[in-house]
Amino acid sequence: MQLDAIDQRILYRLQENGQLSNQDLAEQVALSPSACLRRVRALEEGGMIRQYRAVLDAEKLGFELEAIVHVSLDQSRPGWHEAFLAGIAAHDEITEASIVTGASNYILTVRTRNLSPFSQFVEDKLSKIAGVRDLCSHIVMRKVKDRGGMLPLAGWR
Repeated sequence: MQLDAIDQRILYRLQENGQLSNQDLAEQVALSPSACLRRVRALEEGGMIRQYRAVLDAEKLGFELEAIVHVSLDQSRPGWHEAFLAGIAAHDEITEASIVTGASNYILTVRTRNLSPFSQFVEDKLSKIAGVRDLCSHIVMRKVKDRGGMLPLAGWR
């Protein structure tokens, strides 16, 4: 799907505020409401817009601890990658997981209420996934920038 300047402006504004009404969005991108709605639907059908959701405040909801966990696996085990993915799938404490290059195989973001449940999660669940060789946890002391997965679309305003 080829994006033009209007599509880019629509995506920029929806990324900033996914609750914009079609009327408000149309005004902001200088389209009629019907033309704007057609473009939004096309962007959704083309997979450019995957979903809409609320971004929750973890700390206000009692999830005060965030940790970045580097995981190294024993790659000599058959099916090590698939086994690890299956092992982490059921744990809601893991909010993000990435395969990375470097000293670790994966970097996980883990969110719990405080240090005690985090320690319990690492000891009782994460470290017991088959093939886990090494874990290195980094407790986030304070977020200084968090765009919540937003893309750098400033040039699309």
